[in-house]
Amino acid sequence: MNKKEENKIENPLLKKENDPYLNKIIAIASQKGGVGKTTTAVNLTAFLSSFGYKTILIDFDPQSNATSAFSLIPEEINTTVYSLIIYNEDPNKAILETIYPNLKIIPSTRQLAGAEVEMVTVFKREFRLKDAIQRIEEQYDFIIIDCPPSLGLLTINALAACKDVIIPIQNSYFSLEGVAQLLNTIDLVKMSLNSKLEVKGVLFTMYSRSRLAEGIYNDLKNNFGNKLYNTIIPKNVRLDEASSHGKPVLYYDKNCKGSIAYKEFSMEVLNSYLDNKNFDSGLTI
Repeated sequence: MNKKEENKIENPLLKKENDPYLNKIIAIASQKGGVGKTTTAVNLTAFLSSFGYKTILIDFDPQSNATSAFSLIPEEINTTVYSLIIYNEDPNKAILETIYPNLKIIPSTRQLAGAEVEMVTVFKREFRLKDAIQRIEEQYDFIIIDCPPSLGLLTINALAACKDVIIPIQNSYFSLEGVAQLLNTIDLVKMSLNSKLEVKGVLFTMYSRSRLAEGIYNDLKNNFGNKLYNTIIPKNVRLDEASSHGKPVLYYDKNCKGSIAYKEFSMEVLNSYLDNKNFDSGLTI
């Protein structure tokens, strides 16, 4: 049995050659920083693309961490997501290739931080990102949006542009406190701007075994039920190391706990769209 055949047995969710594009747009959102939002966006994108799905990551955070996570230097980039929402630039001009198969990125720079003020008087300012995405969405299986850690106009743009939201929640009660506000914002956007918007799932991140962690997990299970992903992302230094080296963890250390967990999570996400009833995945407490 050759390596290609082994991979197909290991992962039944690999994209087949003649499969149509899935055209899924997912926002990774949390109003709290430090919960693994960008780490989740970067590694979900990397694994989905490694399974054969044409995937693009939109770095919509002025901190530009997702851009740096692919060894791109924000100061050396000419056309970014800022140009798309402020100047209505062609999104194809902002798309950058990565060295990884099926994976592209629309980068950001700190210039994006001023976009919310600049858009105040712009007509239909909540739909600037949606307008840009509509020009490219049919070319991709997945468009992943890394949102800023806030509930401002940039996040509203992301929520108006997508159908599904994935919410990372850190192993901390402080992380739980902000979720109610995010859910309220999602409800408001759904009522007024995007009736198709839904919470796709909640991801428990930065887990380390303790009574506190088990208590938080049980609270999440009680509040979100089947919206809580089975996979739990452990606290793993290799995830931070991968980011510092400008690589997704898959291409830094594919055998570390963090990489294995993000692979399982990505397979869960894929399964939820493909509805493969024979698929079984998830790392639980």
